[in-house]
Amino acid sequence: MFENLKAQPADKILALMQKFREDPRGSKVDLGVGVYKNAEGVTPVMRAVKAAEQKIWETQASKSYVGLAGDPAYADGMINLILGEAVARDKIAAAATPGGTGAVRQAFELIRNANPAARVFVSNPTWPNHLSILKYLNIETVAYRYFDSETRGVDFDGMLEDLKTANMGDVVLLHGCCHNPTGANLNLTQWQAVVDLVVEKGLIPMVDIAYQGFGDGLEQDAQGVRLVASSVPECLIAASCSKNFGIYRERTGLLMAISQDAGARALNQGTLAFLNRQNYSFPPDHGARIVTTILNDDALRTDWAAELEDVRLAMLGLRQQLADELQKLTGSDRFGFIAQHRGMFSLLGTSFDLVEKMRADDGIYMVGDSRMNIAGLNADTVPILAQAIVKAGV
Repeated sequence: MFENLKAQPADKILALMQKFREDPRGSKVDLGVGVYKNAEGVTPVMRAVKAAEQKIWETQASKSYVGLAGDPAYADGMINLILGEAVARDKIAAAATPGGTGAVRQAFELIRNANPAARVFVSNPTWPNHLSILKYLNIETVAYRYFDSETRGVDFDGMLEDLKTANMGDVVLLHGCCHNPTGANLNLTQWQAVVDLVVEKGLIPMVDIAYQGFGDGLEQDAQGVRLVASSVPECLIAASCSKNFGIYRERTGLLMAISQDAGARALNQGTLAFLNRQNYSFPPDHGARIVTTILNDDALRTDWAAELEDVRLAMLGLRQQLADELQKLTGSDRFGFIAQHRGMFSLLGTSFDLVEKMRADDGIYMVGDSRMNIAGLNADTVPILAQAIVKAGV
């Protein structure tokens, strides 16, 4: 049997990480892997997370399962964080998942089960795992224009034009904030235009929100998803706690299925529980319990939000420093988009050959499509990157 297996293509980001580890140069800079790092190159455990884990250790009396959909208190806390009061709770079905990736996978499974003919419209570019999972599930994918290679912003006219070709029942996959890989976001006016189009054509929006709090703040980053959830008949939301709580390895996510018909909630909730049962049965709880503990404790929540804000401001500072350094070196503001982008990532919008040239000549490691992780920088490495960008002729 095993001889019939086919070798799978190597993950490009994991391969890039391996090359970085093997590079002996002391001046090398890792901008590839999508993990937040502080100025010392460490992904720290947040203060509130440490405190919550201590509290859990002292009080938890059992490691038994908590249910196919996870702890309802976790779902309630995350729904409040993401949606606030935008949607009544009795219209929202929710299930805990192994990370945001698990939520995305379960959402695609639900789409395939509910409407096998549905196509999923995906931004060009998008997070590669979106495309990989859709291909694996044999769901038809249609790319819509998103990134403008000239302005390094959103090609919104192109986006709307492409979405107008969708049919009733098709799904539109949207990034809630801090678009991965581009860093270019929709503004609220553009979100409204997308909502209007979705409603007019009878499309189903699916929002992947993995970076709430990394862009313009916890509340501001949720504005788009709240507008969608409160305005359309049905939608899906896949959320991750990996970044904003810094609990990557705990694999903590949530999938929400929202219907303005409150009578649909029971069916939706049962479907989410069924999908969990088929894929991994009961979801992991430790990360979810950390998040629940933080969100339900005023002191811990305040400290967590403050540390998250420090992380956000640090990344904005690095963005501005890099944009300023490039302006100084080039005498041009053509790299000003870096300061305007939000989240961990920016897409330089240059060629694979120039990305490879920066790696070979200066030890700058970024993904081949020119996505760079801003959080991989610090005040000392920003000038190194800026000089490499100019030297390569980006």
